[in-house]
Amino acid sequence: MFARNLLQARALRLRSRSIATKSWTPRTVPKLQAAKASTTSTNGNNAERITADEIADEILNSSSTPPESVPSSSVLQQQQEVGSFPAEGNGNGNGNGTTLDTGATDWSRSYYGLSSQPFPNEAADVLMTPVDPLDVEIKPDGLIYLPEIKYRRVLNKAFGPGGWGLAPRSETNVGPKVVSREYALVCLGRLVAIARGEQEYFDPHGIPTATEACKSNALMRCCKDLGVASELWDPRFIREFKAKYAVEVFAEHVPTKKKKKLWRRKDQPKFEYPYKE
Repeated sequence: MFARNLLQARALRLRSRSIATKSWTPRTVPKLQAAKASTTSTNGNNAERITADEIADEILNSSSTPPESVPSSSVLQQQQEVGSFPAEGNGNGNGNGTTLDTGATDWSRSYYGLSSQPFPNEAADVLMTPVDPLDVEIKPDGLIYLPEIKYRRVLNKAFGPGGWGLAPRSETNVGPKVVSREYALVCLGRLVAIARGEQEYFDPHGIPTATEACKSNALMRCCKDLGVASELWDPRFIREFKAKYAVEVFAEHVPTKKKKKLWRRKDQPKFEYPYKE
């Protein structure tokens, strides 16, 4: 019994001595190196290990598999952008007024054919024919004009029906009292002139009619560049026409009994209503 207690006491002293003298060191966890994916092919007794990187290099270097056999998303996007948007040019498209996809001319931006060459002499003679005084009308305020249907007849005679047209170049601008829109006159597939037409209206229900009158007003202004009825903007012709074919008279406004000077052609009947001579 005494011997057992002696042995336990000696063991306790040795354990306490080792704890007191032992130095502490931080514990480190060794890093694990990621193993490459590999495949093992067995041929008889010889085993050959091939890594995934070696397989990828072999596929890329193989002549039977092209590196770009399937187009990437970036390549597809570039092809789509090239096909969808026209190239830079004269107004639009490829510079000659046509788009790359349909071949149609976008007359809202294009200036194709402007001053490229004169029209044939036959068309020029029709366009520049002196205006017939019998076709000229005069407004009560003294402004002389040619009815818009006469401009259309001249263009049909010069280029043929379907050989000319008006192409809008802007949206319709509807103001409080005026409707306006910009148009381009195209003859034989060429841009000839650009003008903005305008027309007053007094009721919102009259906007559609004013829009059509706006188009006719733009046609009249565009025809000035072709020489159609150019005399109407000549001050000398205006004075001679008024002196020979028009007369200024006093007329009374029937509802208000106010008198006012108004113009009319000599071969037209007298004013009846709302003004009366």
